[in-house]
Amino acid sequence: MSQALLLTVLRAPDTARGMTLAEWDLLLRQATSAQLTPALVRLFDDLQQTASLPAPVRAHLEWARVRMARHAGAVRFELQRIQAALAGSQVPLLLLKGAAYSAAQVGPGHGRLFSDIDIMVPKARLADVEAALMLHGWVSSNHDAYDQRYYRQWMHEIPPLQHMRRHSVIDVHHAILPETARVRPDPALLRGAAVEVPGLPGVQILAPADMVLHSAVHLFYDGEFDKGLRDLVDLHRLLTQFGAIPGFWDTLPARALELQLARPMFYALRYTTLLLGTAVPGHVVQALRAAAPNGLLMALMDALFVRALQPMHASCTDAFSSVARTLLYIRGNWLRMPPTLLARHLFHKAFITKSDTSV
Repeated sequence: MSQALLLTVLRAPDTARGMTLAEWDLLLRQATSAQLTPALVRLFDDLQQTASLPAPVRAHLEWARVRMARHAGAVRFELQRIQAALAGSQVPLLLLKGAAYSAAQVGPGHGRLFSDIDIMVPKARLADVEAALMLHGWVSSNHDAYDQRYYRQWMHEIPPLQHMRRHSVIDVHHAILPETARVRPDPALLRGAAVEVPGLPGVQILAPADMVLHSAVHLFYDGEFDKGLRDLVDLHRLLTQFGAIPGFWDTLPARALELQLARPMFYALRYTTLLLGTAVPGHVVQALRAAAPNGLLMALMDALFVRALQPMHASCTDAFSSVARTLLYIRGNWLRMPPTLLARHLFHKAFITKSDTSV
C-alpha cells in the first residue's frame, strides 16, 4: 500500500515545502486522526520552519500549541496531587509512558497528549496505594464485577481510578505485562533501575533502555492500534534521543534479552526504521536477529503491522486494513492470555457485557 502523507513528512520534512493547501489539509487531517498534531508542531519548530508555513497551517498549529501548553500544565498539577496523596505511603512515584515523557521532557515529552497518568508500584503495596488515592478523591471508574475480577486477578494493573471532581484518570500498574502473559518481565528489575526526574524529587521514570522496552511492549503486545502510529513515533524519538547516550546501544539488546522482550524490541526496531527512518546501528539489529520470526511469519507480520501503523484516516487504508487490525487485536489478546481465559474473555465482552450495556 502507498505510504501516508503524514509518514512521508515525518520521515522527510523537506517534502512539505512544496505542498499545496489541499495537501496540507490532508496532512493535518491525518495528523489529527493519529493524535500527532503536536508532533508536527515540534517537527517544524525544531527545523525552524514554522514561520514559513502557509498562514492557515500556522493558525492550525498555533491552536494546537495552546492546547499542548494547557495539557502540560494540567499534567504538572495532577502529578503534584498524586505525589501529595502518596506521600504518607512512602511508595516512590514511578511514572510510565506519557506521564514519564512529559515529566522528564524526554523523547516525545514536548507536547505529547494523553488521557491518563500511568504509575507503577510494587504489587504488595497496591492496596495501600489505592487506599491513599481514594482518600484524595480518586475512585474506581469501573463497577462491573467481571471487569473488577479481570483486572485484579489476571492483569498487571487495577481498574482505572478517576478523580470525583477533576475527572483525571490514573492507571496503577504493578508490572508492564499481565500475570497471564506468555512472558512476564520482573517488575523488580525495572523498579531497581529506575532514575529520579531532575528537578522533581521523589518522582521516578524507567531507565532509558527500560523506557524503550516498555514502549515497545505497549505497542507490540497490545491489540489496540488506534494510536499505533503515535506510539511508533514515541519509539522513534526515544531511540533517537537515547541513542546519543554512550553505551545505550550496547545496553538495549542485552536488557531486552534479560527481560524476555527481544521479540517486541525486534519489531520496534524493524518498523521504526522501515516507516520512520530511525537510525539504528547494525550491530544492534544483528544482536536481536535471533528474536525475529521465521520468514513466512515475518511476511505476515509486515502485511499486518504496516497497515495497522498507518494513521486512522480513510486516505490511509486499503481493502485489508480492517482485517489487519482485527487479526492484531486477536493476536494481542492471545499473547496476554492463555486460550481458555481468552475464549472466556472474548465471549464475555462480545455477548454478556454488550447485552448488559444495551439494556
